[in-house]
Amino acid sequence: MGIGEILDREDIGNDSKWDLESMYIDLNDWNKDYDRAVRLKDNFDKHRGNVSSSSRNLYNALRDREDLYRLVENMYSYAHMKLDEDTRNSTFQELNDRAMNLYVEISDRVSFVVPEILTLDENVLRRYFDENSDLILFRQHLDDIFREKNHVLSAREESILAQFGDVVGASNKIFSMLNDADLKFPKIKDENGVELEITSGNFIPLMESTNREVRKTAFTELYNTYYSFKNTFAALLNGDLKGHIVNSKLRNYGSSREAALSSDNIPLSVYDNLILAIHDNMDTMYRYMDIRKKVLNLDELHMYDLYVPIVQDIDFKIPYTEGVEIIKNALKPLGEEYNAGMQEGFNSGWIDIFENRGKRSGAYSGGSYDSKPFILLNYHDTLDNVFTVAHEMGHSMHSYFTRKNQPYVYGNYSIFVAEVASTANECLLLDYMIKNAKSKNEKLYLLNHYLESFRTTVFRQTMFAEFEKIIHEQLENAGAITADYLCETYKDLNKLYYGPNIVVDENIAIEWARIPHFYYNYYVFQYATGFSAAVTLSQRILNEGKTAVEDYLKFLKSGSSDYPINVLKKAGVDMTTSEPVNNAMKLFRKLVDEFEELILE
Repeated sequence: MGIGEILDREDIGNDSKWDLESMYIDLNDWNKDYDRAVRLKDNFDKHRGNVSSSSRNLYNALRDREDLYRLVENMYSYAHMKLDEDTRNSTFQELNDRAMNLYVEISDRVSFVVPEILTLDENVLRRYFDENSDLILFRQHLDDIFREKNHVLSAREESILAQFGDVVGASNKIFSMLNDADLKFPKIKDENGVELEITSGNFIPLMESTNREVRKTAFTELYNTYYSFKNTFAALLNGDLKGHIVNSKLRNYGSSREAALSSDNIPLSVYDNLILAIHDNMDTMYRYMDIRKKVLNLDELHMYDLYVPIVQDIDFKIPYTEGVEIIKNALKPLGEEYNAGMQEGFNSGWIDIFENRGKRSGAYSGGSYDSKPFILLNYHDTLDNVFTVAHEMGHSMHSYFTRKNQPYVYGNYSIFVAEVASTANECLLLDYMIKNAKSKNEKLYLLNHYLESFRTTVFRQTMFAEFEKIIHEQLENAGAITADYLCETYKDLNKLYYGPNIVVDENIAIEWARIPHFYYNYYVFQYATGFSAAVTLSQRILNEGKTAVEDYLKFLKSGSSDYPINVLKKAGVDMTTSEPVNNAMKLFRKLVDEFEELILE
């Protein structure tokens, strides 16, 4: 395939495509499951009013609900992956819509189950476990339901809240339409004098330009555009935050943050410890910024200088097969069992490798409990793409081990731990490539790649998390959320996180307006905790060997059979303490030392 050439899907070999036929042979096969799911959905009302009346009825309701979700999960996974092969395909657009609509109908149809379960006295539930051994399968699931008992409303109230879901989510949808579709940015000239319009997609590449005037102009013009809509963006964010707060009050939580973390049983201290631990290690970030300033030979380091590479770009040309071999070598420390599973993944139709016309962009790990843990890629021969393969294989191996070792009810894993296995793979890959670098410049490039991962995933995401905490609490304490308040708060945080030796330009104050994650309800802190856990685990695996690998595999095999904090403890990481974040910061400090010594020698 020539450089820049994009093929039609039929021109790509089957050995480079995922094996979705292992899920459904054809559309007739899929439609049979659709018809079956509709029948099961329509028959589910037989459980209404009877869920908690006996141990057998409780088991039957949970089993039938599980069968329904398992079936529609297969159907939706297949439909959306077929659509992602070619997003222009109207057949699979329709199939995807049918699957999603059916999922919504099923969720509504079974919504009475949890409220009926919560009418049970917990002593009666214990008796049910004694008299019906089949029910023990659902013990952790039922314990989790009762843990949230004080926050679940009546069946009618739950239905009303569900129906208001689209209304509460309107701010997020409007933000997406304004930010992604309607907002237009000025045209500027790039380093070659070519005029181009700034877009969300090319903004970061422009910020990576070696021409400082291009960086400054792109930065200024993009954020000036956001400033002209600052009150609109403030109103949208305000509306979204109020939705979080109203939901938390209706459900009897002490705060919106407590409500957001409660679903995974994450203590508030985990969030607070992350912020405190990063505050305690700001000096290393400040030193890294000073190195950037020295290497770029700048009198002043500005916010628009944060993305330009400070190491000469290395022309890594890594074909897919070569990248796979590098990954295999890098992940050998994970042991035979892990590597055998990964080999199966590379050889057995898990991965859709190359870009084709109409294919969804980016990469992900997907599939259902009953399918292979499929991976979508758009592979080009770059170093970043090698890291993408390692990252997505980490997700898929997590799914592979979970599904092999857990029943369906625990066959997934929480968002809190979702990025751990993928990032651990990246850490192991980076360690391997740094140790095997062919030149000083290649080693510097890889070290800087690692340092930038810390900057963007730990420091920056923690800054986002702290911003979320501050602005939610401002509203919860009867304060006002104005555009000026948001800008002032965000600018002050940038000063804190980047230090005294960088010019925190006025325009960075409006950056909050373009960040979609602020509509995700306390989601971003998990990037930082997940990265910190992954660093700790990868260092354990490299330094301790077999014992650490055995602990890590226990984590991968646990799924949601226990709360995520407890699942991580099996791997040797206690996120209720500051130790994992501090361990990650020790590595960050070591990498800064190594980088500084090498680049300034």
